Amino acid sequence: MAGANSPQGRCPRRLVFCDPPFYDGRVVEKRAVVLLSGGVDSSTAAAIARSEGYALHALSFRYGQRHEREVEAASKVSSLLGAAHLVIGFDMRAIGGSALTDAIEVPKGRSASEIANGIPVTYVPARNTIFLSFALALAEKIESADIFFGANQLDYSGYPDCREEYVRAFETMANLATKAGVEGKSRIKIHTPLIRLTKAEIITKGLALGLDYALTWSCYDPTPDGLACGLCDSCQLRLRGFKEAGANDPIRYAR
Repeated sequence: MAGANSPQGRCPRRLVFCDPPFYDGRVVEKRAVVLLSGGVDSSTAAAIARSEGYALHALSFRYGQRHEREVEAASKVSSLLGAAHLVIGFDMRAIGGSALTDAIEVPKGRSASEIANGIPVTYVPARNTIFLSFALALAEKIESADIFFGANQLDYSGYPDCREEYVRAFETMANLATKAGVEGKSRIKIHTPLIRLTKAEIITKGLALGLDYALTWSCYDPTPDGLACGLCDSCQLRLRGFKEAGANDPIRYAR
């Protein structure tokens, strides 16, 4: 834990953070870009990055998704972690093809085996590739070689852009496509600290770091009065994760 006179004084004491590195008596700031949707996984990845001493530059998106709750959650988590927060807007409704950006019903009440098999209609075409491209641009601008991405390939909904082989392929491309990479000044690293963890393990890790999951949001289709539906794939994975972690989920559900 950082001491009372630590350079981390701007962050809440209850969060478990390490001090930034020191060289010749000077604090050397490690900058990291964090893709932050405001959900369990991205918020935990952000807390892990902060615990490793990175100064966080959180990046969120208004891309035409069904609701604003996740952007609001990302803002709250950013404040908790003392991160700079940039929200970029673009409209994927012009492309559509997903229950999150088009007039397609969000699946609800699916069984665990149904969730685990196939790519659901909540998959947004090429979304993570677009998000990571923005993160790469921001990383170049702030001269950071580190991008944190809360991808997970165990407890996930079958999204192809959450797999480890996808992340490594993007990382290879990033180092071929950037000025810093071509000039050999730095090598982009995409950190995926959750990639092989279960949802329960992710939640346990976040709780150990003092992350307040009441600030996060996971539901694809909240009720008009702002409650999580409890039935979409994302809600079910979240609820199961908290149950298996032996912890209470602090957000409110319609059922």
